Amino acid sequence: MLTLKNSLIFTGMLIVLDLSGQCESWNNSPMKDELENYHVIYKQALKVEDWPTASENWEKVFVKAPLADGKRESHFWDGAEIIKWKFNQAQNDADKKALKERLIGIYNQYISCVNSGGIATSGEEEKNNKLAYAYGRLAFDMYYTLNVAYSQNLEAINNAIKFGGVNNEYIIFDPAASISVYQFKNNGMPKNDVIELYTKLNEIADYNINNNPSLSAYYSQAKENMNGTFGTIENELFDYTYFKEKFQPEYESDPDNPAVMKKIIQKLKEKDCPADDQFLVQVSNKWAKYAAEKNAELQAEFEANNPAYSAKQLYEAGKYGEAIDKYDEAIAGESDPAKKASLLFAKASIQFRKLSQYSTARSTAYEAAKLKPGWGRPYMLIGDMYGKSARSCGDAWTQRLCIIAAIDKYAYAKSIDTDVADEAADRISSYYGSLPDQETGFMRGVKEGSSLNTGCWISENVKVRYK
Repeated sequence: MLTLKNSLIFTGMLIVLDLSGQCESWNNSPMKDELENYHVIYKQALKVEDWPTASENWEKVFVKAPLADGKRESHFWDGAEIIKWKFNQAQNDADKKALKERLIGIYNQYISCVNSGGIATSGEEEKNNKLAYAYGRLAFDMYYTLNVAYSQNLEAINNAIKFGGVNNEYIIFDPAASISVYQFKNNGMPKNDVIELYTKLNEIADYNINNNPSLSAYYSQAKENMNGTFGTIENELFDYTYFKEKFQPEYESDPDNPAVMKKIIQKLKEKDCPADDQFLVQVSNKWAKYAAEKNAELQAEFEANNPAYSAKQLYEAGKYGEAIDKYDEAIAGESDPAKKASLLFAKASIQFRKLSQYSTARSTAYEAAKLKPGWGRPYMLIGDMYGKSARSCGDAWTQRLCIIAAIDKYAYAKSIDTDVADEAADRISSYYGSLPDQETGFMRGVKEGSSLNTGCWISENVKVRYK
């Protein structure tokens, strides 16, 4: 809090000042010539960075004529730089403390002179801008040089914003963001206060980016850095409206970027953005179109690299001829014998069960069996072919011979593969009633154990046995 009594109380520090000359110039001083000489000497020393000489002569002129000729304020700002130099040179805590108080005192003295009219202004706006400048510079030095308490630093920042509004320097952005984020994380600053400060700082940045051509780039960079700091707590601070505003420029600059689309949708939904929000709907529709196209592309690529999968899909769709073609493609590209045998078996099953291509199916099944010795499944399939087609193979006698051929295939499958043994036994049992009748055989002059060819497409030699 600032007062124009015999002392200034600022951010908890009591700075005692001699107010009788705190806003004086040398114009009416009997030491005018001497003070002007000190002024010239310290200015020349500053140019060549002769800090000791500059400090000695600045002290002499500042104590008597802080406003120089009444038209210049440089004694204050040069003094701030000199005190910071001395602070950095100080070797003990006592000296540092005294110099810290001295630097804050210079800022307070300047602020007092502006408020009292000792520093002339053309109106309220210029007066407020001068106060904002001083508070902003004070905040900057508090943060980067003096390491004062964050609460005091924030007070200076808030005063700068209070008086200057958008007419503030970008140098306050980083201290303001860093301090408020730290305070928020450590329960030292309420959420609403952080949001309010964030909003005001961005208003300052945006105004100067658009209306301050000579410094626009600096404000832009400072804004980016500042918001990067605020970004570390943005999820705890803001609702979906903030993220809409944040992401919209990124989306508009690269609307076909799936990573951007996905990020936007996830964050807005996480922040309970209404499902009918125009921006969310726009991005979601774009994402849905991209996802459909990408999935189709991936599916096509997968199917091209996995013809067996495509064959299965075609089979399930009832496209048996196309499925056979895909199985042929998969078989041609497969080097593992066991896997190739499985593909051949699947092909044989379609040829038999869906296309009734018995001879072709049997040949395919034998190919599968050859590649995987000890596998009974292909022989089970051939047995099924024989059993199913037996009724279409000539008279009753021939049909029963075909059943013997089927039983023989089941018996062989059972003998080589325990995995199909029970299933083969069930098949054999079910077909015993369809064996040739002994009386019919005797009438044909065929003894049990005789070798006969089944004829028909099966054309297997079997040993006759009767039921």
